[in-house]
Amino acid sequence: MATILDSLLPPSRPTLPTRFSSPFPSSASCLCTRRNQSITAFSIPRRSAMAFVLSTSILSEIGLHDKIASAEAEPSSVGFREYIDTFDGYSFKYPQNWIQVRGAGADIFFRDPYVLDENLSVEMSSPSSSRYKTVEDLGPPEEAGKKVLKQYLTEFMSTRLGVRRESNILSTSSRVADDGKLYYQVEVNIKSYANTNELAVMPQDRVARLEWDRRYLSVLGVENNRLYELRLQTPESVFVEEENDLRQVMDSFRVNKVAA
Repeated sequence: MATILDSLLPPSRPTLPTRFSSPFPSSASCLCTRRNQSITAFSIPRRSAMAFVLSTSILSEIGLHDKIASAEAEPSSVGFREYIDTFDGYSFKYPQNWIQVRGAGADIFFRDPYVLDENLSVEMSSPSSSRYKTVEDLGPPEEAGKKVLKQYLTEFMSTRLGVRRESNILSTSSRVADDGKLYYQVEVNIKSYANTNELAVMPQDRVARLEWDRRYLSVLGVENNRLYELRLQTPESVFVEEENDLRQVMDSFRVNKVAA
């Protein structure tokens, strides 16, 4: 304890001499001497200086590259919230930064607040006109994929002149979720083209341009004698970046028994 207290005491102040053995040098001589010492201390050969600058620049670039590579290696997953509809009998998870849009025509509709073409919705068949027992009533996944694509193209029909759609079924699959129910998954790509001058008389003046290029992902399930469909839409340009989150939304979709 005494040692610690001693270590905290301020050091003793040195005793200044009462007499100098030699007089102070003149101010001009002192200034000259300091200037020469300063020049000598900081004089660097030009070749060494260039090498120092070059090495510093390279190390800075390497450090910046490492930071960028590290940032790119980190997963871009976001947090999720769960939406549960006990009245209609379904639930799913969605990115927590997505917002709900009312009056969109679907039973529920969420979208990304920044990428407006990225959204999800849930559609259901009418309880009075449908008697589904299982999703297999649609046929195998391949047949269900054709029906899903046909429904999309019907909804996207346009009365504008010179509008053309290109579509392709990318994949169809089935899975049994942890609730023991069978679900179908369908992925399609749809491109929309429109003429730049739809009223032009000459064909060479009606040049088709790409309006949008989107991927549509559907999950189909059956419960309560109804067919449920979770729909996800995203531009192809951002699909790779958002794929992990979209897959998690698809895997989270469940259809639940509604109490009578």
